[in-house]
Amino acid sequence: MSVWPAWEVQEHDGATSWFHVRLAFTDGARVDALAVVCEQNVSVEDVRAQPALSLDDLTVLADWIEGPLFEACGLEPAEVGEEQAESGGTRRARPAWPRGIEGRWLIAQEYRAAQEEGVDPVLAVMCATGHSRRRSLRLISQARDAGFLTPRHARR
Repeated sequence: MSVWPAWEVQEHDGATSWFHVRLAFTDGARVDALAVVCEQNVSVEDVRAQPALSLDDLTVLADWIEGPLFEACGLEPAEVGEEQAESGGTRRARPAWPRGIEGRWLIAQEYRAAQEEGVDPVLAVMCATGHSRRRSLRLISQARDAGFLTPRHARR
């Protein structure tokens, strides 16, 4: 994880500081954020993640960056325990998706559920797996090849 200052606004009773934050995970996932520190509070203004973060991961993003962010600006974090700081570095940006037949079956379930709800099935697979559109389309085609989804085109 790396934190570097973007800019700072001095006010009569204090300062508001913006910081760029980058989290890089061992599986190749990356999160870039723009965070604001004002009066010992952390606010996240912008987040870009590759692959996309799940809602659960997005809710704990502030907890992940709070300690290093406060260290970078010389403040004491409100409640950062040693246990939480140690476990934060090993967390994955997306949950592990099963491989093989089980993974293809789950892809098909997500795809069909999205079709029944009338939403974009590829987007549903992207959200479920955390993979890009291209990778999700590849997973969907593998589920088709395994026989879990109907063929895309009628064969003549």
